[in-house]
Amino acid sequence: MSSVAVLTQESFNEHRSGLVAEQAGGSSAAGDEEAPAYKDAFPPLPEKAASPEGTQEPANAWTSKIRPLKSSVITQVFHVPLEERKYKDINQFGEGDQAKVCVDIMHKTGAHLELSMAKDQGLSIMVSGKLDAVMKARKEIVSRLQTQASATVAIPKEHHRFVIGKNGEKLQELELKTATKIQIPRPDDPSNHIKISGTKEGLEKAKHEILLISAEQDKRAVERVNIDKVFHPFITGAYNKLVADMMQETGARINVPPPSVNKTEIVITGEKEQVALAVAMIKKIYEEKKNATTIAVEVKKSQHKYVIGPKGNTLQEILEKTGVSVEIPPPDSSSETVILRGEPDRLGQALTEVYAKANSYTVSSVDAPSWLHRFIIGKKGQNLAKITQQMPKVHIEFTEGEDKITLEGPTKDMQMVQSQMEAIVTDLVSRMDYMEISVDPRFHRHLIGKGGANINRIKDLHKVSVRIPPDNEKSHLIRIEGDPQGVQEASKELLELASRMENERTKDLLIEQRFHRAIIGQKGEKIKDVRDKFPEVIINFPDPAAKSDVVQLRGPRNEVEKCSKFMDKMVADMVENGFSVSVPIFKQFHKNIIGKGGANIKKIREETNTRIDLPAENSNSEMIIITGKKENCEAARVRILAIQKELANITEMEVSIPSKLHNSLIGSKGRFVRSIMEECGGVHIHFPTEGSGVDTVTIRGPAEEVEKAKKQLLSLAQEKQTKSHTAELKAKPEYHKFLIGKGGGNIRKVRDSTGARIIFPTADEEDQELITVVGTEEAVREAQKELEELIKSLDNVVEDVMNVEPKHHRYFVARRGQVLRDIAEEYGGVMVSFPRSGANSDKVTLKGAKDCVEAAKKRMLEIIEDLDAQVTIECVIPQRFHRSIMGPKGSRIQAITRDHNVQIKFPERVDGPGKGGPAAPLAEAAVQENGEANGEVLVVEEPTTPVDPAVPKKCDVIVLSGRKERCEAAVEALQALVPVTTEVEVPFELHRYIIGQKGSGIRKMMDEFEVNIQVPAPELQSDIISITGLANHLDRAKEGLLERVKELTAEQEDRSLRSFKLTITVDPKYHPKIIGRKGAIITNIRTEHDVNIQFPDKNDDNQDQITITGYEHKATAAKDAIQAIVDELEEMISEDITLDARVHARIIGARGKGIRKIMDEFKVDLRFPQPGAADPNQVSVTGRPELVDEAIDHLLNLEEEYMADVIENESKMTYMKPLGDRGASSMDDGGRERGPSKGFVVREAPWQTGSEKVREAPDMSSSEDFPSFGAPVAAANKASPWGPKRF
Repeated sequence: MSSVAVLTQESFNEHRSGLVAEQAGGSSAAGDEEAPAYKDAFPPLPEKAASPEGTQEPANAWTSKIRPLKSSVITQVFHVPLEERKYKDINQFGEGDQAKVCVDIMHKTGAHLELSMAKDQGLSIMVSGKLDAVMKARKEIVSRLQTQASATVAIPKEHHRFVIGKNGEKLQELELKTATKIQIPRPDDPSNHIKISGTKEGLEKAKHEILLISAEQDKRAVERVNIDKVFHPFITGAYNKLVADMMQETGARINVPPPSVNKTEIVITGEKEQVALAVAMIKKIYEEKKNATTIAVEVKKSQHKYVIGPKGNTLQEILEKTGVSVEIPPPDSSSETVILRGEPDRLGQALTEVYAKANSYTVSSVDAPSWLHRFIIGKKGQNLAKITQQMPKVHIEFTEGEDKITLEGPTKDMQMVQSQMEAIVTDLVSRMDYMEISVDPRFHRHLIGKGGANINRIKDLHKVSVRIPPDNEKSHLIRIEGDPQGVQEASKELLELASRMENERTKDLLIEQRFHRAIIGQKGEKIKDVRDKFPEVIINFPDPAAKSDVVQLRGPRNEVEKCSKFMDKMVADMVENGFSVSVPIFKQFHKNIIGKGGANIKKIREETNTRIDLPAENSNSEMIIITGKKENCEAARVRILAIQKELANITEMEVSIPSKLHNSLIGSKGRFVRSIMEECGGVHIHFPTEGSGVDTVTIRGPAEEVEKAKKQLLSLAQEKQTKSHTAELKAKPEYHKFLIGKGGGNIRKVRDSTGARIIFPTADEEDQELITVVGTEEAVREAQKELEELIKSLDNVVEDVMNVEPKHHRYFVARRGQVLRDIAEEYGGVMVSFPRSGANSDKVTLKGAKDCVEAAKKRMLEIIEDLDAQVTIECVIPQRFHRSIMGPKGSRIQAITRDHNVQIKFPERVDGPGKGGPAAPLAEAAVQENGEANGEVLVVEEPTTPVDPAVPKKCDVIVLSGRKERCEAAVEALQALVPVTTEVEVPFELHRYIIGQKGSGIRKMMDEFEVNIQVPAPELQSDIISITGLANHLDRAKEGLLERVKELTAEQEDRSLRSFKLTITVDPKYHPKIIGRKGAIITNIRTEHDVNIQFPDKNDDNQDQITITGYEHKATAAKDAIQAIVDELEEMISEDITLDARVHARIIGARGKGIRKIMDEFKVDLRFPQPGAADPNQVSVTGRPELVDEAIDHLLNLEEEYMADVIENESKMTYMKPLGDRGASSMDDGGRERGPSKGFVVREAPWQTGSEKVREAPDMSSSEDFPSFGAPVAAANKASPWGPKRF
């Protein structure tokens, strides 16, 4: 048996010193009497066997502390008599429905069931488990294994809700407790009978519980007292204090309807006596107040809310002060009469209070146009914050759509606020304006740009605010507000952007992806030819990884159509050659990708080992073609895309359309869906794989076109579901163009008039004559009728003759009859026949449909009129400017030729005399026409024959042919392209800042203003900077340069002001204090005053000098701040005190927490001695004299408190040390030396044998008496007191 010793403080004090010398010399008997018995010092644990009933175990140190533990698992036994068993006829016990029910109950409740059959054939069920599970199992057993009886109990209807309880909790508890089912009639059922079903025992229990609840409620009473609403305030009292006191005094609950509820009934509930007492008190108050005096006063309706106050607090305040009730008419009443009710002598005071509250606030308004409101408020309310901070009680309200601002607040503050608001409004009205422009909502997103880039640029450039309505408003109006001039310029720019967008069209060509690389050609050569042929069309190929068949064309409508047909014809001749990837990059970013002198593009080409082809500058194409290995192309593509910051605004949308309609929406060979894609700007519509059952259709393209395609798809799907009808008719393919009309005008009229959709075949369809009409039956019938009439008229072939002078024949038949082919294509395949060359006849024959022939004839006459009106004009521009005028690859000249419909011929280029000799024939040189010379600019030498200065040189003369007015306009356009040079004087020292790091500054300006800026070489020390460019660009460039000079000058002045320096002399011992913990103080000074503060280095001679750099006034302020810290430090004193080193650690605390708290509390600095200091007890306290004294007192108090603990702990530790560590002798309490301690000695210990004396303490070092785990023990002859050894 093992024992555990409990050593109390008393026994420890009694025995800690062992036996004193006198005791040691005394008799053995005396020592035996004084030494405690082992069982008293170490009482044994109680025996395991339970005590007999009726006997109580004696309390001891163990039993008093042991708390019984309850098991969470309980067991209950239920008995079902034979007559109440549901399943009686069972052949074999444990089988059949009864067993299944038990298994089901166990699964459902988690309890364990054991069934047994009694001699009387009754059923005993033992249920084990947690309490919850057992109770649920019991309910299930009763309901499913025991026959059910039923009974009813009648209690008053108003008591039913107490049986149910909150959220039905009481009813559930009753059912669980009694194992019954209780049915309570619904509130609308007049019956007061509650039906109970279950076992007989359960029925009785349930009836008893329900009757108890009813009896409890019978003791309670409810009383309703009708008292006029006007007297309710006297009953409730101010802030409901009076009614609360009554409820506390009587114990009843009093419910007075709130002022907002127009009821007079006061309800009192509680015990009958309590209710009676409360009713008596309420009636007493009513009797006292019913004859109270009333006066009526008129107060403006707008001032009523000030009398009421927030949440009615002002009325309560008046009631509390005067005992007078103030009655305010309801908000929906027009009455302004306020009634005061109370004692006559208090009415005067209450009236004064009412008028004071009513007049304490004033409401006024300031006229201001509603569009100015947000400018008055300012960004994040900054403007208003200035006013509201000064006058926080004034409320300023802006109502949307109203041209006024409402002010509400204390009368004394209103005048100042109103004057400030009027001043702000007057100032804004004088310098602000607004304009509204109408732009189609589908262009709004493009005007905004990606991430707001476009609109933000316009806002910043013109200093205006632009409000574009959100998509859900479907509004055309865009509002521009700001400076009048800025508003005008911004509106002009926005309208120009919208106009350009309106003329664009996007079309998706469905070309199998396997043909894409062949169309692009080796190193992009074939697609380059297409782009050169259609410079205004942007051709976008999908990424090869996308596995898409869509090739996107974007540009002017006519050009897109022509390019589309041309590319369809190319498909037959395609071959695959090389891997190419096309990257769509906005045109404006191409120069960034190229870099200065081609640096960027060259670097990408070299590092990725690819060929990168950019479209010509005069081309509208945005595609960059990368050719090379697939992985290299991808790497180059990633790098190019990284340079570009803005991409095309392409969006993707998903539409849900039942999959059963997909085939009908796609149409035969995609005809229906293709017509929607073409009509909606070339969006791409992707249907899921047939048979997948997916309803989602994806539409990709420009946002507004995607929205348009979505509407058309949904509309078509609706038609297909309800009343869709389709008809087909045939017409010769050459008629299709005429039927469609220019820009789709003819077919649009038919669509608008009938509402039907008309679909023409594409080039790759087999039946080129088939035209499909889709829509409602009536619409299809009307459209079919109109189209048949048109086709019939076209089938009426006629032949007509017109006269065309032979001199014009060449124009029509030139370039393999391109002009005639265009006429035939546009006008229904009209055949135009010119006489053979040399026949000297002016008869031209036209053959085709009558309408087509008339239209073609009219067009030819227009062309002839233009040819007859042609003149030739010479324009003299020095040859050195020709290359600049032509632009890259003749792009500028081609634009002038196209815009003005003229022919332009440049003279042969002459670089200087002597290169080819005078014999070089000029006639042999090819003449440059329209800016093209087989892709090269030809250089032809000029004879050295002297030329008359008055006659323009032949090489300077540019010849223009066309109508006179067009030629003159083209001459003006050419002259506008002649670059001019202007000079700007800029101080030489600013040149390097204008150039910028690696020329970035000057490059940015040249790109922005489209000019060349020449900065003189540094050795010239010149102030003149030359700007060369077009005349209309020079002014902007000059202004921009001067603006930059102004900025740089301001920056120089600012740098000069910021470089002010001053020094302050501070004793180095104060430097750490000025710096602060982790630099907190000095960082705060630097930040607050925006200065740089430099402390001396360790090796610096002037260790007391602190340097401050910054603005003069800020440096002075920082100096003052440092000086203030120094002055405060100089006022401080330092005192040394002696604190016992043993308490230092406790004062300092964990991680210095204690010492920091003391320093923060007393605003002093404490320094404790370092290890090894001469005086380990000396502590320094530094601070202001009065604070130092307080801190020292606090430290000495702490020392006294902590030392008591230290001394006590040390005394304990002394006696807990091993005997050998304390020496051979010690002193007793009286100061006398005593013999060696014998330790703590007890009698009758288990290690003592009968012959052993009590004087000897156990040998703690003995491995036999006190064995350690796993230690080997020498064999001993005597038996161990702890029992036999088992190791």
